[in-house]
Amino acid sequence: MLSDLFVRDVRVERPAEVAAYPFSIPALRALDVLALETVTFLVGENGSGKSTLLEAIAVAAGFNAEGGSRNYNFATRPSESELHRHLRLGRGVRRPRDGFFLRAESFYNVATEMERLGVLHTVGGASPHEQSHGESFLALAVNRFNDNGLYLLDEPEAALSPARQLSLLAILHRLAHAGSQFLIATHSPILLAYPGALIYHLGADGIAPIRYEDTEHYTLTRDFLNDRERYFKHLFDE
Repeated sequence: MLSDLFVRDVRVERPAEVAAYPFSIPALRALDVLALETVTFLVGENGSGKSTLLEAIAVAAGFNAEGGSRNYNFATRPSESELHRHLRLGRGVRRPRDGFFLRAESFYNVATEMERLGVLHTVGGASPHEQSHGESFLALAVNRFNDNGLYLLDEPEAALSPARQLSLLAILHRLAHAGSQFLIATHSPILLAYPGALIYHLGADGIAPIRYEDTEHYTLTRDFLNDRERYFKHLFDE
């Protein structure tokens, strides 16, 4: 039910001038209202605006632009767009008891902040800097993500093997059924396969819902695995 969601939708109050970044991105220029579900994915090619949109939603929801919980206020190099200033979040009647914004590209900075704040117990006790990237990502999900939380994840698969992506799916499923809400930007056909998830494709024609089986992530991976020699012939043909 929509009333069970922490964020039901995201509305854009577009400025008069839309030629400049980030509204120069076609998908963002065309966006008016983005309805969300318990698990919502954003997919698209590099540069399509999915990470920019996720970041803006995270900032509008009160998270630090570089990642972390709402208690993280550090800034290594401020680089967020102005998009968050033009977003309005349609909130449900519940309020999250927990939350985290995880972005692969700046997790090193978040890990350093965890050490500075002395909160390594929230990720199992070991510093993320003393673990592999994948181990630290999964330790964060296992130890830091809780019931009734709002979690925004930007390309979490960047550090995870296929087996660890399946482990993340199991964590996501457990928490989604325990009152948590997820918004995830990803390229992973494994994560995108989560049953019942709402998937939005961002592209040159705008932003629209898409079936899992219609995503390029699924079709390209399927076709490559079924006939990789055909792809090699095309890719390596001199």
